[in-house]
Amino acid sequence: MATPESIKEEPPRFDVMQLWCDYYELCKPRVVALIIFTAVVGMLLAVPGMVPLQPLIFGTLGIGLAAASAAAINQVVDQKVDADMRRTQNRPLPTGHLNNTQALIFSAVLGIASMIILVALVNLLTAFLTLLSLIGYAFVYTMYLKRATPQNIVIGGAAGAAPPVLGWTAVTGQLDPNSLLLFLIIFAWTPPHFWALAIHRAEEYAKVGIPMLPVTHGIPFTRLQVLFYTIILVAVTALPFAVKMSGWLYFSGAMLLGVIFLYYAIRMQSGKDERIPIKTFAYSIVYLMLIFALLLIDHYVPLLKQAVA
Repeated sequence: MATPESIKEEPPRFDVMQLWCDYYELCKPRVVALIIFTAVVGMLLAVPGMVPLQPLIFGTLGIGLAAASAAAINQVVDQKVDADMRRTQNRPLPTGHLNNTQALIFSAVLGIASMIILVALVNLLTAFLTLLSLIGYAFVYTMYLKRATPQNIVIGGAAGAAPPVLGWTAVTGQLDPNSLLLFLIIFAWTPPHFWALAIHRAEEYAKVGIPMLPVTHGIPFTRLQVLFYTIILVAVTALPFAVKMSGWLYFSGAMLLGVIFLYYAIRMQSGKDERIPIKTFAYSIVYLMLIFALLLIDHYVPLLKQAVA
């Protein structure tokens, strides 16, 4: 009969798939996917035809790696907050699946790889602007603005609005006024997008001491700000048409999407439906993807007509 002393404890199993999933989640893949999408649209809008393969492939890779690096730093800084919020409590650091050292080394490797790729295979301007964006999100926003002011998401939104500009410069090597219109669209989109989520999670933000607008100024005031910035957003999305960067196809689609966004923002004002803020947040993600998809379709439809003719 075996005695307790004779029974050996099995060593913990090393789960490669779980480790891969943890590092993958450290990158905030859904956020990075949206960043990459808007960056690629910026690349495609920068030229009349097809983008050269080198800036398309390596620009996308470099920008994506930088975004993932910033996301990892964000999770290191916010791990205690993440542990106390339902939306984020299952992230790799709060669960203990990864530790700070692993996350920081991973972030450094991604960040360095991003800069090497962009400098060597794209251009210096894109590398510089990408570095500024990384610093803006990972350090200025995450470490300071997020805890310093209820306007954190407005000021910090500049970093999140940069990807289409980065994509544009990756192809052309220079800043273009039209690329700044793409920046403005995301910049104006960020407050109503994030404040809708903040309203839904107001109690949790108050619990962890993050001064989001619903916590510092109340939910009714934040609802008004969502409506105000949604109106600004709809106006901003008309600018590509106004400067003849895009045509009627884009404009009609953008206005329709904007009316739907305004519908959600107006419904939110009564506060009767507790699900409207999170529904608005979900729609805002679809909205941004469709706006950029419309820009892309509108850009290529004339070229297709010319090719057919």
